[in-house]
Amino acid sequence: MESLFRCPLCQRALDRQENRYLCPQGHSFDRAAAGYVHLLPANKMHSKDPGDDKGMATARNRFLSGDYYRPLCDALAELAVKYAPETVSVFDAGCGEGYYSAAIYRALVQAGRQVRMAGADLSKHALRRAAKREKEVEFAVASVYDLPVGDQCADLLFNCFSPLALEEFRRILKPGGIYFYVVPGERHLWELKNVLYDRPYPNTEKRTPYEGFSYLEVRPVDGTIHLPDQQTIFDLFQMTPYFWKTPREGVQRLTALDSLDTTISFRIHVFQKE
Repeated sequence: MESLFRCPLCQRALDRQENRYLCPQGHSFDRAAAGYVHLLPANKMHSKDPGDDKGMATARNRFLSGDYYRPLCDALAELAVKYAPETVSVFDAGCGEGYYSAAIYRALVQAGRQVRMAGADLSKHALRRAAKREKEVEFAVASVYDLPVGDQCADLLFNCFSPLALEEFRRILKPGGIYFYVVPGERHLWELKNVLYDRPYPNTEKRTPYEGFSYLEVRPVDGTIHLPDQQTIFDLFQMTPYFWKTPREGVQRLTALDSLDTTISFRIHVFQKE
């Protein structure tokens, strides 16, 4: 069947076959056993194993599978149904292990939409889990700054905590298409930050207008989660940017905890392409 992905070498449409993707020029890309495809050309790879490594992908998958971020997942699914046309093409840029992708896809199908959906991420370790989580969604190793999809191919575009590649997002969205941009709220993980840092600071919340997009709404998602054990606490820590920039003393305080209650706070910025 015709894929949402296009050939990264010649930009022609790809045909999605059982074990590979094939373009009219004869370029062929094998599908991994898990179901995803590698569409990041070797000359654009900045490392041998880009994106989240195996340990980080495992931690993220374990944490999200515990549904600690279910309120955000439910809000994204609700918004997808709200804005989707009857026949809808959806793209998840920086999809990770597919936790949100799968929920959005299933919500749209349950709402009676005709859905084509794809997601891209740099981490093959994350995509291995994504492809197993929802087999009807296409997943590919690719950079959000050079997405292997055609111009104006998506009705809905999701970007959850991934790089802001506005030029690419404008390119792949149809006129009138909807862009969902998820960012942390002011006090997201505030109690966790208080353990890690002597003087934590709140996140900045603001509306930022982007060229070619107009605001439709900002959906807040707030709550408190209970992390019942050290493994879950450290899984969350490993998912965050704090993992790379926390002083040793902060990490020691964190590893001494048996449990933790912490705020979760997200803001879903909803834009429409002009």
